[in-house]
Amino acid sequence: MKLVHIKEIVVSDEHLDQNNHVNNVQYVHWVEEMAKEHWDILKNSTPFADDFWVLSDHHIQYKKQVFKGEVLTLKTYPEKPEGIRQPRKVEFYRGEELVVDSRTFWVLIDKGTQKIKRIENDWLEF
Repeated sequence: MKLVHIKEIVVSDEHLDQNNHVNNVQYVHWVEEMAKEHWDILKNSTPFADDFWVLSDHHIQYKKQVFKGEVLTLKTYPEKPEGIRQPRKVEFYRGEELVVDSRTFWVLIDKGTQKIKRIENDWLEF
């Protein structure tokens, strides 16, 4: 299973705030988008293909401002589960420089029951 998902984004006008740098809310959107894209890639390799993740906690550090025309490389990967919560990192790089660092916690929801599904600590090894 490919546990790292990477993509590039070129910053455009739609990503900017009134200060002409990437809006903080845009980073949160990208974090959620990256998690969803990665799950869409992985889910059929797991026993949870019909289930879905819900964001339960979010921490983000803005280290540097990013401006129009700059290229961001986004990198996401899951970390070892913590109880019912699945931590996920999303890192934003401009070249080799880490400009934004995010760690989120997700819970898996059973599609049929709409309740939280407990996952095993080794589920990422499927």
